[in-house]
Amino acid sequence: MSNRKIHYAWVVAAAVFVVLLCAAGVRATPSVFIVPLEREFGWSRALISGAVSVNLVLYGLVGPFAAAVMQAFGIRRTMLISLVIIALGVALTNLMSTPWQLFAFWGVLVGLGTGTTAMVLGATVVHRWFATRRGLVMGILTASTATGQLVFLPILAAMVERHGWRTVSLGVAVTVALVIPLVALIVRDRPSDVGERPYGAPPGTKDEVAAPINPLANAIGALGRASRHRDFWLLAGSFFICGATTNGLVGTHLVPACLDHGIPEVRAAGLLALMGICDLLGTTASGWLSDRFDNRWLLFWYYGLRGLALLYLPSAFELSVFGLPVFAIFYGLDWIATVPPTVRLTTQTVGAADGPIAFGWVVAAHQVGAGAGALGAGVVRTALETYTPAWVVAGFICIAASLLVLRIGRSPRPALAVE
Repeated sequence: MSNRKIHYAWVVAAAVFVVLLCAAGVRATPSVFIVPLEREFGWSRALISGAVSVNLVLYGLVGPFAAAVMQAFGIRRTMLISLVIIALGVALTNLMSTPWQLFAFWGVLVGLGTGTTAMVLGATVVHRWFATRRGLVMGILTASTATGQLVFLPILAAMVERHGWRTVSLGVAVTVALVIPLVALIVRDRPSDVGERPYGAPPGTKDEVAAPINPLANAIGALGRASRHRDFWLLAGSFFICGATTNGLVGTHLVPACLDHGIPEVRAAGLLALMGICDLLGTTASGWLSDRFDNRWLLFWYYGLRGLALLYLPSAFELSVFGLPVFAIFYGLDWIATVPPTVRLTTQTVGAADGPIAFGWVVAAHQVGAGAGALGAGVVRTALETYTPAWVVAGFICIAASLLVLRIGRSPRPALAVE
């Protein structure tokens, strides 16, 4: 083993953190585009939300196949291709003038690219590079998705106000392109590529090398094996609700909802940034907790508290000073704290070999939920001219999810005991 003071696993994790951060910033961008696109093209909020929904669904559906592609062709190569697709898709939105272009560029291209550089990437890197501290590292990597909002949203909102959305799309594309050399220089596929063993692994540990297999067949096969476990469906169902109430509802529609209440766009984006700060803390802490406590009960509290926060949100808009900041702090601490426990429970359910790909399918359910949440809230707002029913329904389904997750581990078919 190398005598480096810093294990190279942490270097790879840092590079992946930056990639996930940028991808999160790209996914957050539509929330500051909705109103400008309405004004410039006359498109309805339901139509724009439809394109966002396509993006979110593809982001999830590509996940399990991305995990299989990483196994077949390597993490580094897969990341590089996905970043090129993201940069191209965002750059092309600068030229769009019709709805089909919005769906093709932002919905399809950006959805495919960001879906590859997503939570399944973090899960694959953690599984391959770390033998210990997996929960903590997954928490840190997951938190980068919220940190992306912290870094990008207030800047993007200010740029949209001053220079227009087209300048913003070009700036985001350039930012993503600048990350490509970082990945090419730093990221490696396996610890053995740099003469290391996985962090925390005992001497003599060798890399797990998957047998050559078609990525499509591998992804479908992993789904077939996972689907035999009831707990897999409980995890997928709860994560569907997670996606509907975070990326789909709040991530897409909080800024437009604030504008409906006369709150300036930059200030509204600042609320999402505040959530990003809180989630960086909350999700990192969740990773630490998932290594030490019953993950089912962690999810129970996360979903239950999120539901209460969403039920409070309609009242928060009416409170002058502290209403929305209190919501942002409370909701932000809980934003995606669900990820580390869900990763761990998925691996315990299906085993280490299928864990990353099975989690990719769970993420697919998350993003189908996100797409449903984004589209549903857009339709509600278009039809009723208010988001209040969407907030209330989301609050109650989160409370339902908090009860659903307590059924995990009670299957008559015992889960596999793995790290």
